[in-house]
Amino acid sequence: MRNLFAFLFRYRGILVFGLLEVLSLTLLVRNSNYHGAAFFNSSNAYVGQVLDLRTRIYDYFRLVQVNQGLVAENAALRQQLYRADASNRVADSLPVSRDSLTQARLQRLGRPDSLLLGLKQIPARDPDYPLIPARVINNSLRNVDNYLTLNVGTVDGVRAGMGVLAAAGVVGRVKVTSEHYATVTSVLHSKTAISAKILRDGTFGVIKWLGEDPTHVLLDYIPRQNKLVRGDTIVTSGYNAIFPEGVRIGTVDSFVKEADKNFWTVRVRLAVDFTKLTYVYVVTSRPKMERDTLEFKAGLKPEGEEARP
Repeated sequence: MRNLFAFLFRYRGILVFGLLEVLSLTLLVRNSNYHGAAFFNSSNAYVGQVLDLRTRIYDYFRLVQVNQGLVAENAALRQQLYRADASNRVADSLPVSRDSLTQARLQRLGRPDSLLLGLKQIPARDPDYPLIPARVINNSLRNVDNYLTLNVGTVDGVRAGMGVLAAAGVVGRVKVTSEHYATVTSVLHSKTAISAKILRDGTFGVIKWLGEDPTHVLLDYIPRQNKLVRGDTIVTSGYNAIFPEGVRIGTVDSFVKEADKNFWTVRVRLAVDFTKLTYVYVVTSRPKMERDTLEFKAGLKPEGEEARP
């Protein structure tokens, strides 16, 4: 112990200098948008490579669990494909208009494959909502502001502001990207706000996370005169262009009326299990830039638009 104190006393000047340097750099990154973005972009690539290697090693020891999950998902998909009620099946081909606009769109779409993401059937090759498959290589759950890291980046067409979906529903929004990796602001983030609605009656609200339970969020701005039902499905409203309309977010778990509020306090159980999140899809809307430009010129902020952390 005496030698330790002697060492600290001898090099106290260098140690204090190093501590002040770290403190100054931390304050610079946190309080400067430019330096913060530069730090995220430069560190994202190196951290992503380390996380990718760690994920590959981790995946090797959980192949059995992953295969079991894939088998269960395939069984569910086959059950949707071969429903018992044959009268509800959709024909293999449907008559379409012969006009040039429709034919040109079908040609761009190619084979009309689609994916069921959060109760929403989304065409995999729709030019308005192109899907980019990705693998989650890092996922935080214990913080107030949680992030995910994906193994796709700018070379794959991923850009900041794109939405991220899983088979069960909404996951989050891309914050920053590097060449091969992307950092996503999770639904479990204190500054995330998602425009939502109750599927049963179309009542609009906003989804927020309180920073406590990773399985539940809060649905705000539901008027007290509205009738709520436990188990109601909550989906994206389509008010913003980040997510397609009708993608599942969760279900109503409980609701209470508070005396000093004009709105219900609604707890929603998330459809996505963030503790087991492995594969996701990055989705964007082509018309979003045009819409944002128009609303910016009008001095408007879209209802329920996610807060930018």
